[in-house]
Amino acid sequence: MQIKDKVAVVTGAGSGIGLAIARLFVAEGAKVVAVDWHEPAISAAVRDIGGAIVGMTGNVAEEADCVAMIDRAIAEFGRIDILVNNAGVMDLFASVAEVDDATWRRCMSVNVDGPMYAMRRAVPLMLAQGHGSIVNIASVAAIGGGAAGAAYTASKHALIGLTKSTAYQYAKAGLRCNALAVGGVSTNIMDSVDASALDQAALARLGPYHASNPGMLEPIDIAQAVLFLASDAARYLNGAVLPVDKGWSAA
Repeated sequence: MQIKDKVAVVTGAGSGIGLAIARLFVAEGAKVVAVDWHEPAISAAVRDIGGAIVGMTGNVAEEADCVAMIDRAIAEFGRIDILVNNAGVMDLFASVAEVDDATWRRCMSVNVDGPMYAMRRAVPLMLAQGHGSIVNIASVAAIGGGAAGAAYTASKHALIGLTKSTAYQYAKAGLRCNALAVGGVSTNIMDSVDASALDQAALARLGPYHASNPGMLEPIDIAQAVLFLASDAARYLNGAVLPVDKGWSAA
């Protein structure tokens, strides 16, 4: 019960990594506001997990929805102790010469704007109570250039910058902000793109890096790392970028 009675907001909680995080958090004694854009998925997740969890739909690319999910935690449970920015979308693997505006804006709005909106609302509340832990789900694409296209890679690099800035600025105020550089995970993230539109030339160039991946992880592997960063066991970790990738980024 590492986070017993803590209040957490988890985005992208309807499936994959977010669902695993929400499930583990409730099992560890937390009270969870689980958010996803897909209403049937989040409703099913809440029914399946049970216990101290409430679900809501929201698009993290919309500031109003991000504000609403933080406010829901306050309304339901009186505070927010943990924020997990997990929701994300993939690109089409296109390099900078081929990336289209729509893909670029979509990756930036979901992968960067969303976490910023949520943090901008949550941080003042955490500062007022004297503590808080934020965990941002980044990627091996946040620490290198061979995993994805220009849009996704740039968005995850930006998320690391947001993480480090937040960690430094509020380190003396009891707030921590860390990130995970996640490797290949068995999720449905590729469902967010049109597979027929993937940039095949760019994929061929990325092939050698993808071939160096030691193996896929499961969502629970990421959830366990999030639990560690969110808990007091990691109370001296702030501004860290923790690789959870079976050593892929060491290649």
